[in-house]
Amino acid sequence: MSIRNAFTNQITNRNFLSSIGFKFTLNRARKVSFFSNSANIPGINLGVAQQPTYLKDLDIPGDKLVFDDLVIRFLVDEDLENYMEIQNWMRGLGYPESLSEIYDLQRKDITQIGYDSDSMNIYSDGTLEVLNSNMKAQFDIIFKDLFPYSLSELTFDATNADTEYFTAEVSFKYSVYNILKSSRN
Repeated sequence: MSIRNAFTNQITNRNFLSSIGFKFTLNRARKVSFFSNSANIPGINLGVAQQPTYLKDLDIPGDKLVFDDLVIRFLVDEDLENYMEIQNWMRGLGYPESLSEIYDLQRKDITQIGYDSDSMNIYSDGTLEVLNSNMKAQFDIIFKDLFPYSLSELTFDATNADTEYFTAEVSFKYSVYNILKSSRN
């Protein structure tokens, strides 16, 4: 191997990715987006098929990807506005009291491009912006067809000695996500 080839295989950016360098935007719940303080790039798993042979079964790559959940943690505002954005969305999906809850959800204007106006209007797209060491957008992780399926509880406790602010955690299912180089950098 020549010395020239050894240097061309080296990385050029030696800065590490920071865990505080992100911004999350959820089209349907903008108030959750503003107070987000934790987000993840979900893991993916590729199924494995087994090919039987007379000596040993061989593992071969499968054909179906399984995406882990997107989990967002956010600070809850004093008026519960951001918490209620998610709760109302979930109540509309499950309509626990009446069918009017799903109709209210479907009428909500989420101003998304690419959604058919005749569709049920129950999903939302979201973007996780990953920032570089200079806090400039480096990558966009674009989630398609998000919907919440789990929202954490808020537990009040008068015995706390210090003031603690509530955080809530919401878990989402989605159809797919793509990691793209940011056009804003």
